Amino acid sequence: MIRKLSSGEYRLYSRKKDPKTGKRRNLGTFKTRADAEKHERAVQYFKRAH
Repeated sequence: MIRKLSSGEYRLYSRKKDPKTGKRRNLGTFKTRADAEKHERAVQYFKRAH
């Protein structure tokens, strides 16, 4: 899940909420939306690969 920050950057959040905090986990901040989307695909692949 990607959100645009007020600083103009994009942040990738986990899809599910973290049970401990009740918030979504921050999976990285990126300059462009394309970078964030690329990383999101890598994260999803990693989840399946292990």
